Amino acid sequence: MPRAEPPADPVDVAFTDAVRTLRPRGVRPPRSGLTAGRALALFDAQAASRHLDLAARWLRAEGDGFYTIGSAGHESNAAVAMALRPTDPALLHYRSGGFYVARARQVAGQDPVRDVLLGLVGSAEEPVAGGRHKVFGHPGLAIVPQTSTVGSHLPRAVGTAFALDRARGLGVPAAWPADAIVVCSFGDASANHSTVAGAVNAAAWSAYQGMPLPLLLVCEDNGIGISVPTPPGWIARAYGDRADLPYHAATGSDPAGVYDATAQAAAWVRRHRRPAFLHLTTVRLMGHAGSDVETAYRTPAEIAADYAHDPLLGTARLLVGSGRLTPGDVLARYEDIREQVRREAQLARVRPRLETAAQVMRPLAPHRPDTVAAAAAHAGTARDEVFGGPLPEDEGPLTLAQSINRTLLDAAATHPGMLVFGEDVARKGGVYGVTRGLRRRLGPRRVFDTLLDEQTILGLALGAGLTGLLPVPEIQYLAYLHNAADQLRGEAATLQFFSQGAYRNPMVVRIAGYAYQKGFGGHFHNDNAVGALRDIPGLVIATPARPGDAPAMLRTCLAAAATDGRVCVFLEPIALYHTRDLYEPGDDRWLARYAPPDRWAADHVPIGRARTHGTGPDLTIITSGNGLRLSLRAARGLPARVVDLRWLAPLPVDDIVREARATGRVLVVDETRRTGGISEGVVTALADHGFTGPVARVAAEDSFVPLGDAANLVLVDESDIERAALELLDR
Repeated sequence: MPRAEPPADPVDVAFTDAVRTLRPRGVRPPRSGLTAGRALALFDAQAASRHLDLAARWLRAEGDGFYTIGSAGHESNAAVAMALRPTDPALLHYRSGGFYVARARQVAGQDPVRDVLLGLVGSAEEPVAGGRHKVFGHPGLAIVPQTSTVGSHLPRAVGTAFALDRARGLGVPAAWPADAIVVCSFGDASANHSTVAGAVNAAAWSAYQGMPLPLLLVCEDNGIGISVPTPPGWIARAYGDRADLPYHAATGSDPAGVYDATAQAAAWVRRHRRPAFLHLTTVRLMGHAGSDVETAYRTPAEIAADYAHDPLLGTARLLVGSGRLTPGDVLARYEDIREQVRREAQLARVRPRLETAAQVMRPLAPHRPDTVAAAAAHAGTARDEVFGGPLPEDEGPLTLAQSINRTLLDAAATHPGMLVFGEDVARKGGVYGVTRGLRRRLGPRRVFDTLLDEQTILGLALGAGLTGLLPVPEIQYLAYLHNAADQLRGEAATLQFFSQGAYRNPMVVRIAGYAYQKGFGGHFHNDNAVGALRDIPGLVIATPARPGDAPAMLRTCLAAAATDGRVCVFLEPIALYHTRDLYEPGDDRWLARYAPPDRWAADHVPIGRARTHGTGPDLTIITSGNGLRLSLRAARGLPARVVDLRWLAPLPVDDIVREARATGRVLVVDETRRTGGISEGVVTALADHGFTGPVARVAAEDSFVPLGDAANLVLVDESDIERAALELLDR
């Protein structure tokens, strides 16, 4: 049974006391789109959000709630929701309770109070995240779930706005109406984050070039980020006169002003298909979260002063001042909503929760291998049109770069919504020529250059996948990924997990990486750090070494993205792009012919399956990427077999264990680093499966890759592999 009622919250008391003092003004309110009926609905949504915040604190005190970051003071965003269409996709700030309730009440059959309460208690019945997080999201409301983001959702919002019109131009069915706009909200503290700055810049950059980008950015400015004040006037100064980004402003305690400013901004964005910025000045009530002791950094007078700017009070003032309700009516309505929320909270606190790891992980990474295999074997009917000349199977043997290029063209014939984009991929055809000719064959709508910002590139992919397209972004070098890795970790890989598969952002991210470029470029062009990728749950990492494997692996990744919504990284060894020979100059043993479609089913490479070269009986060498070529050369003449992992996540554990047991000795050759590299996972897999034979590692040093010949001092070379192999064979 619940304990005694907790003391009334000061915000609650201040609101009720202030309402009692309100009086009808006896004057006609200013003309506004916020009609009397809408104002009543607005008040109900705001009051429901306020009581949900109070219920969150109560549930936490009872030991049944797990989330207390509230929306109090930000309920003006309910008016934003009412001024938009419920089919406009929304990516929301975490103080968006008012928005969520108001939008849900625009759609029949929705129960936003129950939704939020089930999220607060972590119930498995919560309709979007299923107890995995308390989020504002719902597929029936076009609200894309976000976790406790600090602006990391803005690149996705830019990408979604871009993809809405791009999908329509390509004739690909999109997830939302053709005239929809995207709304994305964030706080004033988040506005200073580099991710936000990059996303806003990308939106303005697109508008400057006349590219359709229907995005409404909503900054909810409460003047403080947890305990750090935002300088007064900073948001208006930073965004009030931004070229190619029209600025609108409203005060949160003026509900008619918020509604009208939103309606005006949204209408402009919808009509012109260009971005706009809406600045809402509001307050934060009840502190940052339930655990926040606000008096540690704000004076009581500062806290109390915010009560007069309560948006809920602003709506009550409008209703009483216009004569629509009396103060008693307002308070009666407020208390009725309190009781409704409390009753629902009592029910929510006993609803089922997640009980097993399997339940938690079920939506993490959907995997239907038979469906993926069938999709990967399917060739598009437009092959002749796309290639516009000889088909790739009629060419001679191809390099790795050429095989990837031809596979991308083939995939474009199969997937009409496939986009290829990144820095220098279009006119130039990529730094290493991998995308050469794609723009000419597919056109600038499907193959295009982006601005130089990896967060924006991945954000475009996130939005394109969310909208129904199949994005294939390129990150020019592996080292360039790291300043944008959270777009994969915090946004891409989590979406299906936090929406139980209701939302997905399929993509295949091509990344040129690894070292062995004969000392050229130094660290930024020779990065061998894959640890930041391998620890992202559900992420698929493919690393093709040979041109005979790359097409089938790329088709698998594209099929997994298209059918299962998987997020895949296709990590390509730069040093092998144009390699032709294996053992001797001119032997052409690192080339391969392109398989025709009637062989694709037989040549299919499932996710997580390795390939073994040779049948040597005494030693198993396990490697990947550049390590494959080095190992094959070093093992020439030895009684050894060489296993190409091909997939770094998930590792091909069954193949690793089988090939290890076949010889009883294992040498792991890891071109990545000794710490955080691939070899740690391989050795651990062997130990987990009870392999007791001798195991040794040859790995790159825990060092960045330097310039010139010094690179050879920290990387694995053939002599290292040969020496370690002979030592194992002598045991």
